[in-house]
Amino acid sequence: MTLTGEQVERVDEHDRVLDIVDRGEAVRRGWLHRVATVVCRDPGGRILVHRRPEHVTRFPGQYNWLLGGAVEAGESYEEAATRELKEELGIRATVRFAFKYLCRGEISPYWLGVHEAVVDGDTTPDPSEIAWHDWLPEAELRQRLWQWPFVSDSREAYTKYTELPENLQPRPPSHP
Repeated sequence: MTLTGEQVERVDEHDRVLDIVDRGEAVRRGWLHRVATVVCRDPGGRILVHRRPEHVTRFPGQYNWLLGGAVEAGESYEEAATRELKEELGIRATVRFAFKYLCRGEISPYWLGVHEAVVDGDTTPDPSEIAWHDWLPEAELRQRLWQWPFVSDSREAYTKYTELPENLQPRPPSHP
């Protein structure tokens, strides 16, 4: 097989590498691969929410509270999450792994690695990825998840994120 597109690792139900494949083929055939995402919070604890452009092929015009994309062959979840922040928001930030799970996604199944990052400063969103963005308090995000057209996989991820044990959930910095 000739690999011409984005190369990803095809993995099994235990997230063990089986092969390196073209991401488009993995999606078409329903092969498991890896996706890394980041929950971006500002220093006050608000979460970055964005809307995808209308012209994109996947989830046009839909909202998401996660930034991210495919984990490329040879990349760790954390490396992919860091790369995606740079590509999509134009920033470098330290990412912290939160959890991963087998997502039976709307387009295809994949292992989803969810990370967190505190973003302190200006962002430069890539307009080919992000048409609009804003920082929302978590209570407002919870409300908007069911009012706005959010990517369905992100709704499932939010449910799992809020079910994390208390010691894993992020906390805004305390102020005296």
